[in-house]
Amino acid sequence: MSNPMVSLVDAGKSYAQLDALQTITMTLGEGEVLGLFGHNGAGKTTMMKLILGVISPTQGQVEVMGMAPDSKEAWHCRSKVGYLPENVSFYEQLTGLEVLTYFAKLKGFSKKEAIELLEQVGITYAMKRQVKTYSKGMRQRLGLAQAFIGEPKLLLLDEPTVGLDPIATRDFYKTVDQLKANGSSVILCSHVLPGVEQHIDRAMILSSGKLLAMGTLSELRQQAALPVTIKPSGLNGTVAANTKLNGFLSSSCQQTLMVPEHEKLMVLKELLSLDGLNDIHVEAANLEQVYQHFLLEHKLSEDELSKHGLSQPKQVKKGQG
Repeated sequence: MSNPMVSLVDAGKSYAQLDALQTITMTLGEGEVLGLFGHNGAGKTTMMKLILGVISPTQGQVEVMGMAPDSKEAWHCRSKVGYLPENVSFYEQLTGLEVLTYFAKLKGFSKKEAIELLEQVGITYAMKRQVKTYSKGMRQRLGLAQAFIGEPKLLLLDEPTVGLDPIATRDFYKTVDQLKANGSSVILCSHVLPGVEQHIDRAMILSSGKLLAMGTLSELRQQAALPVTIKPSGLNGTVAANTKLNGFLSSSCQQTLMVPEHEKLMVLKELLSLDGLNDIHVEAANLEQVYQHFLLEHKLSEDELSKHGLSQPKQVKKGQG
């Protein structure tokens, strides 16, 4: 197996009275897309800065492409890393093309590459205009073009779809899928969850600097034990009368079954054997529901600890994440 693109071993970052990120162990493989989720102050940006080598870990080890990203030896790997910060800002007086040409040359690429990227993100029409005339969405597209310079092997994207309309968001995810197909690894940090799940391989959920859960969506669903929602139509009272099925009926809606993942096939077989069934809708828990489950579970355990006077004094302040 090839070396991971990113590896964190018991890596953490503390400031005087603050654990911005408690010890985290994870790896990111080549061509893998990891979704990094959490509210403001969860530790997402801190983790990205550790991977970028902008800050050094207080404890543990961070490796990117086989070396510590904050070391002198890592300089030649930096041209293979793309980064889009959450609040993107550029020199207002320069045109879009001037800004991108400047960044392209810093990474050893030409103006030609800059023009191609502006085309890819759909702002060629405004490339001769000063950035100060750009809307939030246009600035975001320019930021994405900057992050995509040189087809980076590792891409860190902090809230990449903020300010993008639905078409631009769709185009952005197409580019992510393309980079992944070419073997690039991507860390996608977002609190806008709808639309993300079909583009990520694994999800990582952080809260107050702690890792709450990590895995594929189906692993997280199993861990959270969230039921599958099954809605048959055309059966009327048949389900309520069926002893194999009526135990799964939702208390709030008599036409909906809430079924544990491992019993899904049994329930579907039973429904298919019933007369009158004319349609069936099956929906597994989505990323948003999985995320909310782990956050709520974490909050309840924190409340329990503080009730017994055991909560940790070092908590994350808003804005540190």
